[in-house]
Amino acid sequence: MTSVAPVAAAPGGPTKKGGAAGRPSVAAWFVAVPFLAFVGTFLVYPTVLVLVGAFQDSNGAFTLDNLTTLFKGVYFDAFVRSIELSALTALIGAVFGALLTWAIAVGNPDGMLRRTVVAASGVLAQFGGVPLAFAFLATVGFEGLVTKFLRDNAGIDLFAGSAWLFELPGLTLVYTFFQIPLMVIVFLPALDGLRPQWREANASLGGTSWTYWRHVGGPILTPPFLGALLLLFANAFSAYATAAALVSQGSPIVPLQIRGFLTGEVVLGQENLGKALGLGMVIVVSIAMGVNVLLQRRVAKWVR
Repeated sequence: MTSVAPVAAAPGGPTKKGGAAGRPSVAAWFVAVPFLAFVGTFLVYPTVLVLVGAFQDSNGAFTLDNLTTLFKGVYFDAFVRSIELSALTALIGAVFGALLTWAIAVGNPDGMLRRTVVAASGVLAQFGGVPLAFAFLATVGFEGLVTKFLRDNAGIDLFAGSAWLFELPGLTLVYTFFQIPLMVIVFLPALDGLRPQWREANASLGGTSWTYWRHVGGPILTPPFLGALLLLFANAFSAYATAAALVSQGSPIVPLQIRGFLTGEVVLGQENLGKALGLGMVIVVSIAMGVNVLLQRRVAKWVR
């Protein structure tokens, strides 16, 4: 019987299909074309228009007046209020969302509570715009269900002091509604990444629960918590539809200021000021997401 010697494998391992190792095939690029076209049309192209227009006057000449105006008057105040609103709702959403996430993470991973909360969070995190504004108007508006019940049965008028629902306090309440579910979605994988062996090792060495959270759990969860906090900040800072549907008069935050320019309620010759406002928002969100990326890199080594 003739023996057949085994064929030695190539030093570089098995040959990959589709050309050189690590290089996408033509088919892969073809499949990615619709996505790249979508991103280019609705993200790259508008960003370029905003970037170019922010440095142009009404005649198309180069100017820095649009950017310097952002640090004056109502436009600067709008940025301050937007940052305050985003930071406050991000902090509230991160704290209460983390507590809710912890409650379902320590329970049965296949239990009804976890599945219900995760499913509801996936829906409520995307629940915004006109439907969310209408839900709050129907609940705690001037003639909302809760407002009328408290007024008729307990003598409590929710709007005795001011129309808070249509101002920054109301936006804070409404934004928190979708910030907490978003925190559950983004923070749950971090809690699931805590391995039981780490707690067992801590206990076997005589450590307490405080020792575990001080030296193991806390340092591991801090970067993803801060990353989720920044994500919630960017989410609230860039939100528009909910505020636009709820606030019909005035422009207390930057997205509503930009709406004024897009709807023609501007002084002639200042159209590009709206693009400068958009550029300011892009810069703020880019900083927040850049720090988030750095935090995620630090977390990656714990979940490998």
